[in-house]
Amino acid sequence: MTKSTFLHLRFPFSFFLLPVFVFGVAIAQPEDWTRIALVFFILHFLLYPASNGYNSYFDQDEGSIGGLEHPPEATKNLYGWSLILDLLALGLGLLIDWRFSGLLLIYGLVSKAYSHPLIRLKKRPILGWLAVGVFQGYFTFLMTVFGVSTYHIDLFDWQWQLPALLSSMLLLGSYPMTQIYQHKEDEERGDITISLKLGILGTFYFTGAFFFISTLGFIYYFTETHSPQTGLLFIILMLPVVGYFFYWFLIVRKDANKADFRHTMRLNLVSALMLNLFFLIFALNL
Repeated sequence: MTKSTFLHLRFPFSFFLLPVFVFGVAIAQPEDWTRIALVFFILHFLLYPASNGYNSYFDQDEGSIGGLEHPPEATKNLYGWSLILDLLALGLGLLIDWRFSGLLLIYGLVSKAYSHPLIRLKKRPILGWLAVGVFQGYFTFLMTVFGVSTYHIDLFDWQWQLPALLSSMLLLGSYPMTQIYQHKEDEERGDITISLKLGILGTFYFTGAFFFISTLGFIYYFTETHSPQTGLLFIILMLPVVGYFFYWFLIVRKDANKADFRHTMRLNLVSALMLNLFFLIFALNL
């Protein structure tokens, strides 16, 4: 594996997707820690990096991408390793359950469709946005619950469906923000992302609206199914995210050039830290 390939796999970027996994584990309340660790490893060290690498290879970005401010050239070596990690994920997934491996396969195929030139969901603003929001949120939550559980569960039961839908609401709101600094390169390449359609300030309004709605949903969920104190804790831990979001928004209103890679990554980091902290506290207090 070359240095360029390792960088493009973007292992640290998986941290931003960790809240959905932690949320799923918290709700499922599994007791087999070996199984939990295996599912975590498959998702965050194989499946997600494979997706990152595959999409980087077909995008051939010259500007900043998620987790890499100055990406090196994406080579055939990267393409090969992305497929190897995918196969390893499917193989290890069979140790959990063949159906879990099947869910991994579905996720992998959708992620490939995002950038592959024959389909390229990335150039379809609504479809691409829905694919990312649904599969990184709803689908991944249910996949996590199924993977870590040692007992039979009905994934269509409302006790799993509601938190899965809430997970997608968060992703549907936050994903356009990750595209906000790539407008120029996306437009030149013909990729009409939802953020490009919305514009810079429109992306802020859109994300703010989705975050507000999803926050109300989470507050309702935690208050009704657990306790009012849990809902209050969620509000408290989301305050730093809201604070940074509005701080950045005010800066961008004065200077659109501030809708850049570094501010985006800071927002992602603050959001992931607070969500992971909340879901961890939530899990430990069930």
